[in-house]
Amino acid sequence: MAEGPWLTIRRDLVILDTQGLVRRSHGGASMHTAHSSERPVRYRDGHHRDAKQRIGAACAETIPLRVQAIAMSGGTTTREVARHLVDRSGLTVVTNSLTIAMELTMRPRLRVIVTGGQLRSESFEMVGAWTERFLDGLNFGMTIMGVDGISASGGLTTHDPVEARANQRMIERSQRTIVVADATKIGAVTMARIADVSRISLLITEADAPAREIVALRATGLEVMLL
Repeated sequence: MAEGPWLTIRRDLVILDTQGLVRRSHGGASMHTAHSSERPVRYRDGHHRDAKQRIGAACAETIPLRVQAIAMSGGTTTREVARHLVDRSGLTVVTNSLTIAMELTMRPRLRVIVTGGQLRSESFEMVGAWTERFLDGLNFGMTIMGVDGISASGGLTTHDPVEARANQRMIERSQRTIVVADATKIGAVTMARIADVSRISLLITEADAPAREIVALRATGLEVMLL
């Protein structure tokens, strides 16, 4: 009987490890840090929710009415941008994210196009050669991009190299790229490099982002909007 609670704890740790919330080790487990590994998107939605809503609203307002087509990468902050496109009409949104597509599917005045590709369970994004070839055949007035990290020295980064290549294609096919990121992403550098900050036009983030990092980003010539 004494082993019952320990078996329950062990089973729970296995479940949490599978979901990406902890890292199991011999004799215990530890929490994942914010930037050391990728947490599944379904567990990131509630973090910095108010800030992401403000960022999403501000970003949606920056999309000119003359823009006919935009690309959107996945992420909880880009999803807030999608939620604020409710009043737009005549806009085509191309995305490799199932969460973005689901958010926009009930907007009859928008045209939503989803790329093909291999689905990543961590981010619900389509990636791979099919995704890249699909994006290569399109042109966008603007790309709205979420990242796992952005810094003056490290550039735009994400956790997965294949996902990074899809993001690179979006930037290459766009006239203008806006990065939306909460304060935890500012100064962070993760494994897969997407692009230099010189490739983007605007960063929208929180006013309490690390001041030194904001100064360094602005020194590169990048426009930064603080909310």
